[in-house]
Amino acid sequence: MNSTLSIYNSLSGKTELFKTISPNYVGMYVCGPTVYSNVHLGNCRTFISFDLIYRYLTHLGFKVKYVRNITDVGHLENDEDQGEDRISKKARKESLEPMEVVQKYTVDFHKTLSKFNLLHPSIEPTATGHIIEQIKLIKKIIKAGYAYEINNSVYFDVIKFNKEYEYGKLSGRNIEDLIHNTRKLDGQSDKKNAQDFALWKKAESIHIMKWPSPWGDGFPGWHLECTAMSSKYLGDQFDIHGGGMDLKFPHHECEIAQSESINKKSPVKYWIHANMLTLNSKKMSKSTGNNILPEEIFSGNNKIFNKSFHPEVVKFFMMQAHYRSILDLSEKALKASEKGYNKLITAYNFLNEIKPSNNESSFKFDEWNKKCYSAMNNDFNSPLLIANLFDAVKYINSVKNGLNSISKKTLNKVKVSFKIFVDDILGIYGKNTTDTNINKVDEILNILLKLRKLSRENKDFKTSDEIRNSLKKIGITLEDNSNDTDYKIN
Repeated sequence: MNSTLSIYNSLSGKTELFKTISPNYVGMYVCGPTVYSNVHLGNCRTFISFDLIYRYLTHLGFKVKYVRNITDVGHLENDEDQGEDRISKKARKESLEPMEVVQKYTVDFHKTLSKFNLLHPSIEPTATGHIIEQIKLIKKIIKAGYAYEINNSVYFDVIKFNKEYEYGKLSGRNIEDLIHNTRKLDGQSDKKNAQDFALWKKAESIHIMKWPSPWGDGFPGWHLECTAMSSKYLGDQFDIHGGGMDLKFPHHECEIAQSESINKKSPVKYWIHANMLTLNSKKMSKSTGNNILPEEIFSGNNKIFNKSFHPEVVKFFMMQAHYRSILDLSEKALKASEKGYNKLITAYNFLNEIKPSNNESSFKFDEWNKKCYSAMNNDFNSPLLIANLFDAVKYINSVKNGLNSISKKTLNKVKVSFKIFVDDILGIYGKNTTDTNINKVDEILNILLKLRKLSRENKDFKTSDEIRNSLKKIGITLEDNSNDTDYKIN
């Protein structure tokens, strides 16, 4: 399969031509949620980004095996050696069994992603379902000489690994800096070095989630589970590993170390990281109250925004920014995206109502279609794709207003392309997502614009100005240009 797709590789820090390990096949692993709370919007942005990637790779004809895990082993807070694991902590607070917490928030996760119209991954393995694989992996790392057991726990020896490989190459961390920054922690745990991370942790008697192992009852380290599951379903080396930018260090760095220590080769060709989402120009944080859950946006039941927003609008807003850029969520931005979303969908719907002309269209379809693919082939550039779609929307609206015509051949091509780019790739046109009242408002405004255009042609400027001024009073501004008139709802 010939592909001109280029992907930004976090490992090399460069945009590279995408070449799969096996012809026509893509193995992709994305770190899923730790299910101890409602899925937050930052996570949603990551999964929306990889849904776009999954959809586009599939559209290009690749057979994609997409693996996204569920972390249902409650690793310790901030991946520290001491403390209470997240799921057990939540279970204690809510007076539930740990697996009740897991089930509750796994259901919430799936329910939220379905509202965003995301495709299901090929495989969704759980950490608790792969304890045996994780124990086997630890044994291999110990045998290779890069792990040690102490007091019924097993740790990965980062200093020893770094002597032969390079720990920190993904995140750009320097091992000497890490040693200096963590020196103050020496003596606070059983580890040889402060940089070492747990592969298996001894469980205290009060710890609920624990399993038998050759080193005693305990639970696996957070980094280990992803290495175990990705290698089981995708092999020792696969094409794409993804996740949020916050996972680059230490999680993904540790995954690389674990794999290289036993397989002697890099586990992943292309590392892809989605950037963070901020709220009103500040970091999202529960402690400061600068936080909002997806369902709170959908329902409007929150103290941050004055109105509700449909999941498709929120998804469209996220895809109007490149997945590698920081994106700020605000009411103003969501309102702008809502208007753009409705404009796009209205034009899409109108394609089925257009009566084609016998004249050849002035719309240069082949050139436009090529631009759409070029955008996606440039590291999945969804904002550029959407900008190109709006170029087509502008032409569709000019046909609607009688200013242009479109031939049957070109119309059919545009219909097919909109189906591909809007439905199949962006995935933003699910059933029952468009408010019919919005369509009616748009139709009424277009009738008024036609009447105003007729008035101006007949030099009836009094009526033309009356339409403009009346609309302005109710918050609708008309914008005239050389060929057309557009409107903006304030």
